[in-house]
Amino acid sequence: MHMGLSRDKKQTVINSYQMHPEDTGSTEVQIALLTERINQLGEHFRKFPKDKHSRRGLLLMVSRRRRHLNYLQKVNLAKYQEIITRLGLRK
Repeated sequence: MHMGLSRDKKQTVINSYQMHPEDTGSTEVQIALLTERINQLGEHFRKFPKDKHSRRGLLLMVSRRRRHLNYLQKVNLAKYQEIITRLGLRK
């Protein structure tokens, strides 16, 4: 079982959130990729609820995404609000 994103899935996420054609590492893209991996791990935990090692990785990803979101909120509030709406992070 492979825990990371498949190459095709990763490319689709990058294409939908990139700012320009060569953009692969902007804050928005990183947040979207982390969100996709976090959602994928949620599915994994429904199957394997006792997997504590992967849970630690999940917590690290969530905190990394939170730091990226905090940065984006300070730098560009409009982009921050757009990305949390697109990803459905806030209710």
